Amino acid sequence: MVFLARNVFAQVQRRAFSSTAANAYKVAVLGAAGGIGQPLSLLLKLNDKVTDLSLYDLRGAPGVAADVSHVPTNSTVKGYLPDNGGLEKALTGAEVILIPAGVPRKPGMTRDDLFNTNASIVRDLAKAAAEYAPKAFILVIANPVNSTVPIVAEVYKSKGVYDPKRLFGVTTLDVLRASRFISEVKGTDPNDEPVTVVGGHSGVTIVPLLSQSNHPNIEGETLDALVHRIQFGGDEVVKAKDGAGSATLSMAQAAARFANSLLSSISGTTVTEPTFVDSPLFKDEGIEFFSSQVTLGPSGAEEIHPLGKLNEYEEKLIDAAKVDLKKNIAKGVKFVAENP
Repeated sequence: MVFLARNVFAQVQRRAFSSTAANAYKVAVLGAAGGIGQPLSLLLKLNDKVTDLSLYDLRGAPGVAADVSHVPTNSTVKGYLPDNGGLEKALTGAEVILIPAGVPRKPGMTRDDLFNTNASIVRDLAKAAAEYAPKAFILVIANPVNSTVPIVAEVYKSKGVYDPKRLFGVTTLDVLRASRFISEVKGTDPNDEPVTVVGGHSGVTIVPLLSQSNHPNIEGETLDALVHRIQFGGDEVVKAKDGAGSATLSMAQAAARFANSLLSSISGTTVTEPTFVDSPLFKDEGIEFFSSQVTLGPSGAEEIHPLGKLNEYEEKLIDAAKVDLKKNIAKGVKFVAENP
């Protein structure tokens, strides 16, 4: 009887596993030993949609993998270094690739200051991803996102594997900050404060659409201060860390949330979130990428939504955002053209 009971239990376990096999995904984190990469790897280990977690970095990735592998969730974790074809092994078979690799901001640095270093890193990782996992969804976290996403796009175009629906700049941190900051102003629960944030992912390119939030009547100095804090919230963290880095923990949470939304959508549950994508919204003005509400589905970015009704204040913010965005995007495209 004991043997029979064990046998029945084993069969149930196998059925349970097979029933979720279609929702089993390999997720790769490139830059897994960094300030964002480590907490992001932990959060992905806790995600039951991730059954194979692949961690890569120039150093330290096997240690991070060993550490998070002890978290008791039903997924395997492996860490890879550049030697012995590590990057190829990390990427092969991946359905979702997250790229937090790069150097963090320090006090006094703008995201633009990061460009020269991070642009080369992202370009090289994009080349590998295009070769070893060309159908994977790419989630770009490395700053400056306004430029690094176009870099990935240009690399993929050069390799003949570009699918605009599968490339995303993760701007979710701006959304989380907007919810948190507006809740502090109003004394509410941030979980009940959805705010759509559009544009890009740095400074004035970040445009919170507060007129579409639960509090459309915020105005005057309160509005100015709130918008500024959402746009430059990263500076608070850089200053508070006093040279020790930028927003890593909150960015990891934001990236994990977007990754979960994407994994849910490719499993068949439609999710709509703001993200920086190849967008038709302002292409006629020469702006190839823009963040807005995007409905995610099995093929990736399935519907890019218009901005909706804006007030005059927000229209001015959008105008300012477009000026910088156009320059940021052009910078990424130019980098790949000059440094293929």
